[in-house]
Amino acid sequence: MTHFPVEKIRLDFPILEEKIRNKPLVYLDNAASCQKPNAVIDTISHVYRHDYANVHRGVHTLSVRSTDKFESAREKIRAFINADSTKEIIITKGTTESINLVAQTYGKANLKPGDEILITAMEHHSNIVPWQMLCEQTGAILKVAPINQQGELIVTEFEKLLGDKTRLVAVVHM
Repeated sequence: MTHFPVEKIRLDFPILEEKIRNKPLVYLDNAASCQKPNAVIDTISHVYRHDYANVHRGVHTLSVRSTDKFESAREKIRAFINADSTKEIIITKGTTESINLVAQTYGKANLKPGDEILITAMEHHSNIVPWQMLCEQTGAILKVAPINQQGELIVTEFEKLLGDKTRLVAVVHM
């Protein structure tokens, strides 16, 4: 098994030098606001200082540079997830917006009364409320797989909840 260099990776995130109650910061609320490594902080600073402009909205130099950087990122994402085309890549402000987008587009168009959505009891609020709202809008049923006392998914119970009416599964993953 390869050793995962946690301490080396932590060094790349300046905020993780913070202490909370005299202990190293542990930040797990990444669905809404991920902490940034130095490479991201440095790039954002550079963009704000040299390239900041509307993407896809102008023909002036700054807009063209911003658009080129934006599309370059889309291509990097496409390659990383092995998508066939950059047209398959939708960039949102974060996970919460992405979940809501899926719920209100795919979900609204494809779910009907009696269909089931499966989540787990360990989900972040941002991965519960959109599915609750979608169920209210479509008549679908929200199923929640239980977790044990250690906060782990009870896989056998999860599998029991998967069925012929399951149309969507939305679960936390790390």
